[in-house]
Amino acid sequence: MILLVHGDREYLRGPGDELQTDLGVLTVPEDVSPGDVLETHLGEEFIVRAPRGPDLFNHFERTGAPMMPRDVGLIVGHTGAAAGDRVLDAGTGTGVLSAYLARLGAEVTTFERDPDFADVARENMELAGVAERVDVRTGDLTEELDSLSGFDLLTLDTGDAPEVVAHAPDLLVSGGFVAVYSPFVENSHETVRTAREVGLSGVETLETIQREMDFSDRGSRPSTAGVGHTGYLTFARNE
Repeated sequence: MILLVHGDREYLRGPGDELQTDLGVLTVPEDVSPGDVLETHLGEEFIVRAPRGPDLFNHFERTGAPMMPRDVGLIVGHTGAAAGDRVLDAGTGTGVLSAYLARLGAEVTTFERDPDFADVARENMELAGVAERVDVRTGDLTEELDSLSGFDLLTLDTGDAPEVVAHAPDLLVSGGFVAVYSPFVENSHETVRTAREVGLSGVETLETIQREMDFSDRGSRPSTAGVGHTGYLTFARNE
């Protein structure tokens, strides 16, 4: 898949697909490459781009509120997620986190309870070009814990995260990380308590806030549109 970009408009298409807009019609060549410029029948130009992580975030089919790029960045930065890692994830949803990690080269096993959500996530992995590195399983991770082990990273976006964290020492390799996202501080508090009880180290919780800057002739200041809060991220490490 490639992106067709004209100003602030962008469309995701594949080779041979047709694009029809008020700017005209064009057919994407089979040998299209990033950097090409394609014209509609009305002479309007579209630049071809290869989709990257933020583009996929914008174009994935959504089954709920996906994890924000800033949260994904914190997870990667605080856990050192990298190529070759084995990742166990629960609460797949749209699949943004799984796709980002797979595009880094990690092998991801992710559990989604809702069959329809799981189907959408599989389609999104195909769109991201990482279907071979992401195993989207339909089911409840808590029912499979005894059969899983040897992971470098455990990522959770579920209400029962503390129950899974209780098994983290058996799921993770020595030095492996846990990253738990929650929109509610109560769930984060319970996750921290559980992580400490089972002997995980370096336990910390961060509130994720990001504010855009406004620049004008009058001066510069943080945007008043909102504080940019999404939730809480708890990190811990296996001994």
